[in-house]
Amino acid sequence: MAAFPVAAGGANYSGNFIPEIWSSKLIENFYDATVLAAISNTDYEGEIKAHGDKVQIRLTPEVTIRPYQKGMNLTVERPDKPKITLEIDQGEYFACIEDDVDKVQADINLMDAWSKDASEKMKIQIDSKILTGMLPDISSVNLGATAGRISGSINLGATGAPVQVTKTNVLDLIVDAGTVLDEANAPESNRFMIIPAWMAGMIKKSDLKDASLTGDNASVLRNGRLGMIDRFTLYTSHNLNSVVDSTFRCFSVVAGHKMGLTFASQMTEMESLRAESTFGNIIRGLQVYGYKVVKPEALARLYIRQ
Repeated sequence: MAAFPVAAGGANYSGNFIPEIWSSKLIENFYDATVLAAISNTDYEGEIKAHGDKVQIRLTPEVTIRPYQKGMNLTVERPDKPKITLEIDQGEYFACIEDDVDKVQADINLMDAWSKDASEKMKIQIDSKILTGMLPDISSVNLGATAGRISGSINLGATGAPVQVTKTNVLDLIVDAGTVLDEANAPESNRFMIIPAWMAGMIKKSDLKDASLTGDNASVLRNGRLGMIDRFTLYTSHNLNSVVDSTFRCFSVVAGHKMGLTFASQMTEMESLRAESTFGNIIRGLQVYGYKVVKPEALARLYIRQ
């Protein structure tokens, strides 16, 4: 009987299946593809063991600054803030079979091919869920027609009244989103904005044109990174939330700082087993994850249409 195909370094895919190698490969490819690594912090991944886990997140308490006069008695406080629970309550899985007939003829690196394809499919599922699920938790002063914690006069679009994006105003809208985050005291460095592909096209047609996308001299990566405008690193994604509003297809563009969203994910199950109903080996894996908006003021939303 012919041997199973052998990977570089001698690893045998089915006869000598190594779950840890597959798990790390899948997670590596997933983070290469998704925007989540760029728009969230992943500080709590090491604490995940299984679906249903709960991770306790300690938030930094706020300290009160008070005026001082010589000889006065000081007011002493105990800074504290309730913990936030990050629930690992969602999961995605895959299950593939390597047929005995196919395995004899296989001459490609199956681990690379399958793990890349699985990670791309997981990217679509998880990105879509989170980019929609996080919207209700964005601070109310960082969205709508009267956005801005201080000014209250910046129009980022609202239900029934989306902002139309053109090559003339697209840069102004990006700057407006930056101003809203400035008023919310969000950090200026490491900001992100996730935009639909057609909005990226508007930027390329604007007065700034391609010069706006050459700050890091990097080509567009699998995660859609374009470049920087007004402190935002721009990413394109087909997974943004979109709805039909007043006959227009409208998109929720998410902007902010990665301190606003925490995300944690692990491949908790990875195994190979002999198929019962056919001649072949099944390889299957389970990726569990959870996310939480921990600083709503560090996120903003643009509600736009073409």
